[in-house]
Amino acid sequence: MIKISGNIVDVVNEKIYKGILHIENGKIQKIEPSEVVDNVYITPGLVDAHIHIESSMMLPAEFARHSVIHGTVACVCDPHEIANVCGVAGVDYMIENAKNSPVKFYFGAPSCVPSTHFETSGAILDAEIVERLLERDDIYFLAEMMNFPGVIHNNKQVHAKLDAAKRIGKPIDGHAPELKGADLIKYAAAGIQTDHECMTIEEAEAKMALGMTVQIREGSAAKNFDDLLPLLNSNRGNIMFCSDDKHPDDLMKNGHINTLVKRAVRKGHDPIQVLKICSFTPVKHYKLDVGLLQEGDNADFLIIDNLNDFNIKETYINGGKVAENGRILFPRYVPKELINQFNAEKIIIDQIKVIPGTERLKVIVVDDGQLFTKMEVVQPNIENGNIVSDIQNDILKLVVYNRYQPSAPAIGFIKNIGLKRGALASTVAHDSHNIVAVGTSDEEIVSAINQIIDSKGGILACEGDKTCLLSLAVGGLMSEQDGKSIASRYEEVDRMAKELGSTLSAPFMTVAFMSLLVIPEIKLGDKGLFDGRTFEFIDLME
Repeated sequence: MIKISGNIVDVVNEKIYKGILHIENGKIQKIEPSEVVDNVYITPGLVDAHIHIESSMMLPAEFARHSVIHGTVACVCDPHEIANVCGVAGVDYMIENAKNSPVKFYFGAPSCVPSTHFETSGAILDAEIVERLLERDDIYFLAEMMNFPGVIHNNKQVHAKLDAAKRIGKPIDGHAPELKGADLIKYAAAGIQTDHECMTIEEAEAKMALGMTVQIREGSAAKNFDDLLPLLNSNRGNIMFCSDDKHPDDLMKNGHINTLVKRAVRKGHDPIQVLKICSFTPVKHYKLDVGLLQEGDNADFLIIDNLNDFNIKETYINGGKVAENGRILFPRYVPKELINQFNAEKIIIDQIKVIPGTERLKVIVVDDGQLFTKMEVVQPNIENGNIVSDIQNDILKLVVYNRYQPSAPAIGFIKNIGLKRGALASTVAHDSHNIVAVGTSDEEIVSAINQIIDSKGGILACEGDKTCLLSLAVGGLMSEQDGKSIASRYEEVDRMAKELGSTLSAPFMTVAFMSLLVIPEIKLGDKGLFDGRTFEFIDLME
């Protein structure tokens, strides 16, 4: 029997009281009220309500080691990224790897593999496969339904997946950026219960009015926390916190959901309500076996110094202490096998030449910290009958190259990356994870792509003979190495990208989303330039 005393933060009954936890066999057997307790606070453990673990570039068991020190006891995970590369085998790989850590990972059935039929992925999960996944006890929900046009226009495959989740009784996650009016009403009426893509209070309130729960997102690329935090003043019951995508250096340096707790409390929000958002709401919504400091619950909790600073002293999962004062208290798991799919052949410069058709070029315009883009029409920079990067005006050539089967590279142009020299390339390219590259010259772009092909996956910055590479041997998305090594190498690649001129806070994360066709306004997939509002391919020239 373990006894732990302190000021207990009870988010279920919304009160704080002095008491002693009696813990045995991983559960809270009894809570004894007491006038004399340790001068600490005992709170529920934190839950990330929506995350793609792949974005950390760590495997789940390794992610666990570097999140428990920040108070994370559970993650609601969409294995969409690895599923796009390796299908159901990728989902199984994540689930099995996650079992080698105390952190509770709850995986969903990816609903959109591929996200749309306008791109090439490494696998297709049709309605029959998704239904079989949903029938499994280790699959907890239907993961984000990104194909909102398919929902609205009654796509049979899309609705078969939704119907399966409803019939089996598992929650359905959403993804509907800027959807409004009659289209939003139809989307919510299809049984979709959450959304993490809101950018404004108005958008969030419209979704909440239809019964949807808004997951306020603060990731490494998309940051909506400050804009949406005022929702806590009136809509706390329909809110969760999530990261969606978390880069390794960001997790190491800046923390996880705990940082959102701190920021919300510092803005004057009630600590009990904030903690409820990070524990009670996702636990009840997804029916997780995560304890909430009630008698009979699993002993999942934190010991912190006070509710204002929220410094985490200890993290417990199932009654076991897994972190203490920033130290990880369980061993690293080393995977015995890796999984990948990579069939791309090297390219030559002639394959990325663009012959000008008119005098007007459509350009993707990015905004640092946002996944949304805009389109701008500009005068192209032409050399020897080829449209090339215009460094002076920060308009660079962008290439997406199919890594699953022989194909011609797709070419676009992008503004606000900021490179003055060299090129960047990556196989982290949402959602199908083909090769994406951007650079200041055709020669540098081709060099970057071919080096990525040699490595069978990774993120890379290069200039001439100088290359900095983080190899990602698992699906071209994750490394089998330890978290600190991954974060250190990522920082080196990120630093080189910025030395080459990029002013973006997370250059590789931003570039990775330039092939995500389901987020407007304009993106580049492996089949060409794409309008994310009309869901149609568009010409590069106007």
